[in-house]
Parts: sequence; C-alpha cells; structure tokens
Amino acid sequence: MDAVDAVTRDEPAGAGGLADELRVAVGAAEEAGALLRSRFLDAFRVETKGEDGDVVTELDLLAEELITGRLAARFPADRIRAEEGGELAGRLPARPGSRRTWLVDPLDGSNNVVVGLPAYVVGIALCVDDEPVLGVVHDPVAGRTWRAVRGEGAYGPGGRLLVAARPPGAVRPVLGWTQGHGVGGDPAARALKDGLEAGARRVLQLWAPLLTWSLLAAGLIDGFVGYRAEEIDLPAGSLLVTEAGLAVRALDGGPFSARIGQSDAARSYVACRPELLPYLLDLVARAARTG
Repeated sequence: MDAVDAVTRDEPAGAGGLADELRVAVGAAEEAGALLRSRFLDAFRVETKGEDGDVVTELDLLAEELITGRLAARFPADRIRAEEGGELAGRLPARPGSRRTWLVDPLDGSNNVVVGLPAYVVGIALCVDDEPVLGVVHDPVAGRTWRAVRGEGAYGPGGRLLVAARPPGAVRPVLGWTQGHGVGGDPAARALKDGLEAGARRVLQLWAPLLTWSLLAAGLIDGFVGYRAEEIDLPAGSLLVTEAGLAVRALDGGPFSARIGQSDAARSYVACRPELLPYLLDLVARAARTG
C-alpha cells in the first residue's frame, strides 16, 4: 500500500481541507525515509555545525533536498524552512506574502545515526499564520508513519490515535526529555531533569524529539518534558499529541503555544496524559525550587 492509499483509508475525507497537503507530506516523508534506511549502514560524510558539537550528515542533506523539492514543486507559493538549508533550503527566492510555512526536519536524530544507533525519524509540518495545522512524522526503521491535521485527529499505523487512561495504581511514569542545542550546562535544565528522574520510572533522552513526541501520541510513553526546545520539531510533534487527546502546558502550568517565531524561552513544555498533568507539574515546580 502506498502513502496516498494509507492516508485516504485512515483519515476523514475532508482532512481539514488539507487532504492534498497531507498526501504530499506523507509521500515525501516516506520517500525520504526509504533513502535514509537504504544508506544507514553506508559510509557517509559528517560535518559539525555550530559551537555545541551538533552534526550534519550527507544523509540530512540528501533527504532535505528530496522533501523540499517535492513541496516546492507542488506548493510553489508556500514558504519552506528546512533544518539545514534555512528558508526554502537556500535555493529558491523567498515568498514574503505567503501565510503558509512548511517546516522540514529531514533527519531528526543525526547524532544517533552517526554512531550507528537506529533511532531517527523524518518530520514535516505545515503552519498557517505561524500556527501548526498539519504534522507528519515517519520512522524509517520501524516503517511507522504518524500524522495529524488540526481539528481532525491524529493517526498512526493502526488508525486513529486515542490514548487510553493509565490504569489506577500504575507504576511511576515513563517520560521523555529534550533540551535545545544551546542549553548546555544551564543549572535550571539540570535541576529539571534531576527532578524528573526522581519522580519517574525512566527518563528517555532519545536525541530525536519527533520520535519522542510520536511515542507519546501513540500512548507508548506517559509524558515528555522539553526545555528551550528546538523550533523545527515543535509544531508537528505538539500537533500529534494534542490531536491524540493529550495535554501540553508551559512549565508553570499555563497555556502553551507551538506557533513558530517565538523565543526559545517560550519553547519549554510539559506534555502528558491528562490525568498525569498535576503530578508532572508538581515535579517541575519542585525542581524549579531546588534549581
């Protein structure tokens, strides 16, 4: 079954008026995923970027070129922001009048790939007036694709994602953790992560935030906490979990927005099953007091 068949089988017919965008995004993500999977064990070029030891690989660039080419060809009036190449991958003229912006992370988990760890995904989001309206995450290793359209629900390999409540008396939660590349040794980040470790059964730091968001949306982990997270992954991931019925809040419990264009300070969050929200917010508050 190809990507178009999968989408039309599982999604509502309207798909929020974004059925064509969803088909193209799913197809591009899965095509890029096949490329990444086929080259995962090959020798490929690796370079460092920035001052924090992050990396970019030849595979990032190949997958990005594929995805941005598909999006630009089908939606030529839209802006495209890609992880490595910036706006429109640095090749096409800007479109300042467009209300629509595609965000592309062609290889979320590059550091994992460099060390041979098969934990990476492809992510694509569409924002209108800076607000996320569509998100796609494809896991090439397991062959899983997750997708969401605002107001239309989230879907995975088995159909619609509706996360069941944790049973009463369940053990401490399994949580994900991420921090932005520039956070480094921030004492507040260290205190927050230590606080989560004290209150969780396990804290996963996968270095692939979109994979963590997808595991949460599918109900495979219980929560996800981010501190000054990277913007490129946030719209698709947060849309997946909110459309699956999970809660996303700022660290102080207030409303959280995944709109693009905000400062990194606004990109800290607690995302979890709704019934766990008081517990996780209490953990965060106690960690803030000790930090």
